[in-house]
Amino acid sequence: MAIFKQKLVWIGMILLLAVLTVFGAAMMGSVVGIKPKDVPVALVILDQPASMPGGGTLAVGELMRQKLTTNDGMPIKWTLVGSEEEARAGLQDRRYYGALIVPADLSAGVASLAGPQPKPATVQIIGNDGLNTQASTVVKQGLGQALRMVSAELSKSMLEQIGKRMPQIPTGTVQALLAPIQVHEETVNAAGANNASGNAPGLLTQIMWMGSLVTAMILFLAGSSAIRAGARRWPVIAMQPVVGIIFTGVASGFLVWMAGSWYGMELAHTADTALFLWLAGIMFYMLQSTLLNWIGMPAMAILVLLMFFSMPLLNMAPEFLSETSQTLIYSWTPLRFAAVGMREVMYFGGMGSASSSTVIVAAIGAGFLLLLLASGFKRVKRSREKMESATAGAIATE
Repeated sequence: MAIFKQKLVWIGMILLLAVLTVFGAAMMGSVVGIKPKDVPVALVILDQPASMPGGGTLAVGELMRQKLTTNDGMPIKWTLVGSEEEARAGLQDRRYYGALIVPADLSAGVASLAGPQPKPATVQIIGNDGLNTQASTVVKQGLGQALRMVSAELSKSMLEQIGKRMPQIPTGTVQALLAPIQVHEETVNAAGANNASGNAPGLLTQIMWMGSLVTAMILFLAGSSAIRAGARRWPVIAMQPVVGIIFTGVASGFLVWMAGSWYGMELAHTADTALFLWLAGIMFYMLQSTLLNWIGMPAMAILVLLMFFSMPLLNMAPEFLSETSQTLIYSWTPLRFAAVGMREVMYFGGMGSASSSTVIVAAIGAGFLLLLLASGFKRVKRSREKMESATAGAIATE
């Protein structure tokens, strides 16, 4: 068992546990045990109280407002808005993952079920799938369950009231009162076909990050070889952004074409998707090239860890993440800004809907471009200092 006497074996065990800890935190720490909370939803209460056929007043809208807004078990943060148009504008502006619309005639419709001329009593649930499909599904399921509970409670109360004044309740009335509130679901900003259940923006962002990383690595190695062969450092580094922009442009176009042609991904704004993906690829490339030119090959460890820590978060709503994940990773990772912009472009109307994300991505890319160019000056300065020192030493020896 001489192998166990070797220090390298125990160092390897420590290294193995360290790798599992780091990558476990990256791949599982952000997503295992997630629990949504304070998911923003718009609530529109237009309902007007109505008179019951046998006397009394029915205010279903107010009952629903109280039941929903005081239910601490729902992971929803309600925002009361004054009209359906305002709620839909908030959905389009990406402020809400869903909306509940209670129409003005809801109470009248429910009250009519006890009379000779019943009218449908319908509420509307709107899910904003484009903002985040997972969060939109949680909203629709949660609201549907809550409305069924309200409907059941209302059904029991009305049957008791009608039973007191009618010894025999008609079968049709009973059937109508068993489900006094009907629910109509609507989806806005829906993802197209073969969009990975609405996760295509994050998926394209991840692939573009890896493509940009390959580009940055190739150009860094090529530049290093050229410099060792005698080329001047500044022109070599200055050409890296130019070539990188061309490469990422080709990559973004090919990636969008591949997604649509090979895998049938439906894209409502193909040109805008490719354009923003190109912008995101440029930002990724500038960041990656900057680290490689300033730090060298050790920068690859940073870039790989950044990718693994960021990837699980790209397709998740911030309200699903822990405060630690939001603060330490989601709030600043460049992949997040690209993924959010991709979602806006793909599901909310093209580049015009992603103006804020476009500015952020462009600003990050421009900042790292300046740092990349600055790395050329710094390295030239160090080389000159070494040359001057060697020259001074040779003169002193003589």
